[in-house]
Amino acid sequence: MTSSDAATLLQDAADRIADIPRSDLQIMLRRAALRLRNATTVSMEDDVDEVLRDLAGELGQTREDVMRYIIREWMVKNSFLSGHVLDEDGELGGSA
Repeated sequence: MTSSDAATLLQDAADRIADIPRSDLQIMLRRAALRLRNATTVSMEDDVDEVLRDLAGELGQTREDVMRYIIREWMVKNSFLSGHVLDEDGELGGSA
């Protein structure tokens, strides 16, 4: 079942909640919960996953946090995200 199919079933159930048998509603809700729970799981090749886990252990972070950091830094470095918000109206401190 695809995400679109699951979303359609849930929307349909919400539209006619009184007509849906309780057991069917429980099944749909459990499937939705399972999809949400597994949504952050990202599979990597074994060698990449090993390096991520080692790095996460050294940094005292989770594998997912390390992945978020690496992806964010890559996106900033390649101008997909802005790295710093500039305050153009603020005063500058210090001297040149």
